[in-house]
Amino acid sequence: MRKVLALFAILSFSISYTFSQDAVITLNNPSFEDTPRQGIPPQGWQDCGFDTETPPDVQPSDSTMAAFFEVTKKAFEGDTYLGMVVRDNETWEKVSQRLSGPLEPGQCYEFSIYLCRSELYVSQSRSTFREVNYTTPARLRIWGGSGYCKPKELLGETTQIINTRWLQYNFRFKPTERHTYIMLEAFYNTPTLFPYNGNVLVDNASPIVAVPCDPPTEPMIADNPSDPEPKVNLTPPTPEKHTDPDDTPDSNTETAATTPPAKEKIIKELDRKTLRTGQTIKIDKLFFEADSSKIKPESFAVLDEIYEFLDSNKDVKVEIGGHTNGIPEHAYCDMLSTARARAVAEYLKTRGIDSDRLSYRGYGKRDPIASNATPEGRRRNQRVEIKILSFDG
Repeated sequence: MRKVLALFAILSFSISYTFSQDAVITLNNPSFEDTPRQGIPPQGWQDCGFDTETPPDVQPSDSTMAAFFEVTKKAFEGDTYLGMVVRDNETWEKVSQRLSGPLEPGQCYEFSIYLCRSELYVSQSRSTFREVNYTTPARLRIWGGSGYCKPKELLGETTQIINTRWLQYNFRFKPTERHTYIMLEAFYNTPTLFPYNGNVLVDNASPIVAVPCDPPTEPMIADNPSDPEPKVNLTPPTPEKHTDPDDTPDSNTETAATTPPAKEKIIKELDRKTLRTGQTIKIDKLFFEADSSKIKPESFAVLDEIYEFLDSNKDVKVEIGGHTNGIPEHAYCDMLSTARARAVAEYLKTRGIDSDRLSYRGYGKRDPIASNATPEGRRRNQRVEIKILSFDG
């Protein structure tokens, strides 16, 4: 009997481990890094365009004196990104790659990618052969398929991309067929009477994460009747700039030089003198909306404190780790903890911390620090931590 129970436990663990691994599908070169060049897609991505047209570009040029098609926008992540166009001769650009794991029918998935439009993308018109600006807003479409450049099912589509700064676009889809390949396609804003010239810039694609199709029965933030929670939004906020009218002195008034009182630290453990490699520090006073990775404004103080520490200690590399309570299923916990860790890392990146000093990871509900049997225990388990990966001295 003991042997049977032991075998059952091993099989249960294996199934759970396999599911957790398959719940995240990764892309090869998701930030489209490569040598800047025209007419050659970035490594890991295969051109699926028309035979009579050139492939997409790796933008921007590393020389502002020789910008490709006058595109100069900096990458959101890393050094380069993918530039695709739609043309006035009814041709458009698209790229494809094999997924690390299949998209299964009936399973729900979430995915995000950063997109924008360049104000300049100057090239020859394919219909008039005159130099024109490919700047009319286009869309991005996401396809699932069974081979390179063999789209079978449209999984997601944006509205027309009018923004000229990088924005995160979020997708949730439920395939009706099994897909082992993905295709990204620039396309016209339909319906349209005539094809036109436009561009789409693509960067920083996320893993594709399997999620429950139904939301969990208990919110991920412990109950607090006085603090109702909004809906899900996986987009990290843009850091707010705080201005104080008292910062501007009156030129007609003499003011005594005073030293402002020292600001009390929120994370007292974040101290260079006591820092050690492998140390894990909980981020206090960090709040998210319920079942979401959208950071609440009252969290900016602690995030800015982390930024200031990293900015002053440029040799320190950290991992942002997300954790949840133990109530929902593993897939949901993995998705939410990863999204929250990613949101914190993205906030720090937007403040100016180099991406090679930041990594993030979702641990789901695998590492509790309290019992999940009580609301207080679940609240403690639901946290984001900083792990010191390395530093000099």
